Amino acid sequence: MIDKIRNKKQYDQVQQMIENFIKKATDGGGFHSLNKRDDAELNQLSLLASDYEKNVLHLWPLPVSINAIVQQKIAEMNITQGKLAELFEMADSKLSKILTGKREPDIQFLKAIHEKLGIDGNLILERV
Repeated sequence: MIDKIRNKKQYDQVQQMIENFIKKATDGGGFHSLNKRDDAELNQLSLLASDYEKNVLHLWPLPVSINAIVQQKIAEMNITQGKLAELFEMADSKLSKILTGKREPDIQFLKAIHEKLGIDGNLILERV
């Protein structure tokens, strides 16, 4: 068993092993079908891959801005930016400037995205 991924070739091998376990689980009807040894190995491989992705490939955390999160919510809710401004009880021009990065988000905006869009407060604080 690999104890650490040291290069891209090992990372690719680990990814293939993970894919094999996923196929085995899929064929068996779910992850509950894996025996304890396979389950433990899959867990270990996943942790190794995650560590490599975070520390070598620098994939985590994903650089997601508050603006991108709000834009995604607008699309999910299928509303216009003007409707969102109404919902937030703020001027459309102010909202537009915040979403385009021309103005820093203020407390009113941050509170509105938390309360009106249900965006986690911790996520907001991490991005401000």
